[in-house]
Amino acid sequence: MLKPTFLTQFLYGICLCLVTMTQRAHAQVVIGTPNLGFTQACASESFNTFNTTFIFSPESALNASNEFTIEMSDADGDFSDPTIIHTTAAGSVTTSPATIAFSIPETTAGENYRIRIKSSAPVATSSRSVPFAAYYKIQDSPFTINNLVSTGAYCAGGSYLLSIDNPGNGNNDSPLLYPSLTFKWYKETGPTTFVFVADGPTLSVNTEGTYFVRTNYGTCTSDSFSNRVTISEAVSGEANAAIVSSLGNPYCPEQGLTTLSTIGGLSYQWYKDGNIIVDATSQMYQTNESGMFSVQVDLGDCSASGSIDLVSELFDSTINVPEFNEMSSEESLLVTVTTTAINPEFTWYLNGSIIIGATEASFEATEFGDYEVSIMQTTGCMTSVEYLFSIEEALDLFPEVEHIPNLISPNGDSINDTWIIPTTYVSGTDTEVIIMSNQGKVVLQTKDYLNNWPENDLKLTSINQVYYYIITTSDNKTKKGSITVVK
Repeated sequence: MLKPTFLTQFLYGICLCLVTMTQRAHAQVVIGTPNLGFTQACASESFNTFNTTFIFSPESALNASNEFTIEMSDADGDFSDPTIIHTTAAGSVTTSPATIAFSIPETTAGENYRIRIKSSAPVATSSRSVPFAAYYKIQDSPFTINNLVSTGAYCAGGSYLLSIDNPGNGNNDSPLLYPSLTFKWYKETGPTTFVFVADGPTLSVNTEGTYFVRTNYGTCTSDSFSNRVTISEAVSGEANAAIVSSLGNPYCPEQGLTTLSTIGGLSYQWYKDGNIIVDATSQMYQTNESGMFSVQVDLGDCSASGSIDLVSELFDSTINVPEFNEMSSEESLLVTVTTTAINPEFTWYLNGSIIIGATEASFEATEFGDYEVSIMQTTGCMTSVEYLFSIEEALDLFPEVEHIPNLISPNGDSINDTWIIPTTYVSGTDTEVIIMSNQGKVVLQTKDYLNNWPENDLKLTSINQVYYYIITTSDNKTKKGSITVVK
């Protein structure tokens, strides 16, 4: 074998360097500036998908394990502490140009975000994208301020504080429940125009006008805004204190208590139908009644007052029978309810069970027992009223008996409790009935006997008591005898 010369060694070295340089060139990739598929990233719970497209070269430089990562800057475009918002699966992106979808974090809020693309094998980083506005609208529905009261007033030289309600009235989704949110207040300058006033969850107003507040989502459009409130200065020391009902007016009491709210002040006193409501001294008052409610508000150096004619949608109704009723087994009882309910539905019950087919306002009862009728209003306020009544078998006060009894036992068992005599001697026969004690004291004397003695407690002891009777008919025929009363 020939010994290598210096020249051959030099040529071998040059070839080795060329191979190494070629391999290094193939291991590098260049990533272009990402192009945005949007002008603003306005995300919400229902939408949070955005696209970016970028080129890279050469495609052959990518390792099979390569991952592309999308990084997002802070709100000022700074990448010193970037947020990774998407990473592709290893080897899933191999051709250029490439389009990748991503979502923004819920804490995103600003006008100058940027993104960039990074590869992992080989390692490379693109330039920054153009700046863009990005907001995640964590709360994107209307909310209330001033307890939904549309007015407010301040004394001369004073101010009125407007606040975002938390939690507010009804289904109000207060943005104060989301600590990351900020707010901007505006004053109307025309029917469709307004100017920015201040930032923050509250606004102190000392200039008359109409105000509202929006959640700060920058240039992104949003439904997160409040109701309008008109603020005025009290004239001659007196202002109007508007009152609103949380359940509306008229309101449905089936939904619970309605909350009456008025303008803000230092102290309050509520009235109903002109009468003071004891301890009703807060800005809000809850009720389930109808009536003329009013309020006096102390604003400091002046005052305000207001009223509302509150109407409940609870309907009126009546029933034509008392709670307790009696009838004989051969009789029936026609029960009728009347009502002002809209499209009412009637349900009748006997002893807790629904009476099949009884769906009208009237029902003819033929059985003894405990009854209930329910009236349901099916249009508007879905409310109901129930009536309870019972039917018992009537006692026959004048049954046919053959003989005058000489023994009774008034112990409340409905058997032989009173002295029942033949019908020829009772009420309507002009017969005089006298009952005397064993000492000769008259305890009953009547020509209208109703088979109802004794009506009062005789204070019986363990010893049976004996009474005497004298029955004198209209033709002066007389019957006499004794009555033994046993305990």
